[in-house]
Amino acid sequence: MTRPILYSFRRCPYAMRARLALEAGAIEVELREIFLRDKAPELLAASKKATVPVMVLDDGTVLEESLDVMRWALDTSDAGEKLTPDQGNMRDAIALIEHMDADFKPHLDAYKYLYRSDQMGAFEAREKALPFLYELDDMLSGQSYLYGQKRSVADIGIAPFVRQFAHVDRDWFYAQDWENLKPWLKAFLASDAFKRIMKKYPKWVDGDKVTLFPPKVS
Repeated sequence: MTRPILYSFRRCPYAMRARLALEAGAIEVELREIFLRDKAPELLAASKKATVPVMVLDDGTVLEESLDVMRWALDTSDAGEKLTPDQGNMRDAIALIEHMDADFKPHLDAYKYLYRSDQMGAFEAREKALPFLYELDDMLSGQSYLYGQKRSVADIGIAPFVRQFAHVDRDWFYAQDWENLKPWLKAFLASDAFKRIMKKYPKWVDGDKVTLFPPKVS
């Protein structure tokens, strides 16, 4: 049986959201866990981008961006129904993810990578990231998810990056006045879906036994 191949790295937020979309659609793939400091030659051969996630479909098509993997999952499984917002629409939800990628993620990267070496620079980057977090906090007022009372593609597409931001300085993050954002993030981290996609796997090398994802529910 031929399955798509997913090159992934457990802690990468882009890979997380791709895995979350596949998990939502119960789409079985062959998972190949990649270590970024020692990338498998098969990944390099599949994608010149050489960053995760990369998914190779059974017809040879290569999806090199996490949003492409998510869109494929939405289009080819019941993930599309499960992750459709109950307020707004799928177009709005995807646009919010793209907004985050463009206007929040660069500041998150600067905050994360400068935190140990240049705290002044890190704090400046953190300040620039705050408007997006306050936007999310406002969206979550009176509801459990970004687009109503139902988990949507926006939640799984954005939460891994808010998690990464929070983990730079947890004490500072949870001391802020995001009364809606903090419970939303905690619920995401406690969810069965997140726990399933964060299962640890050894580094993949050619010849290893096939690892199927998502893991079976025990």
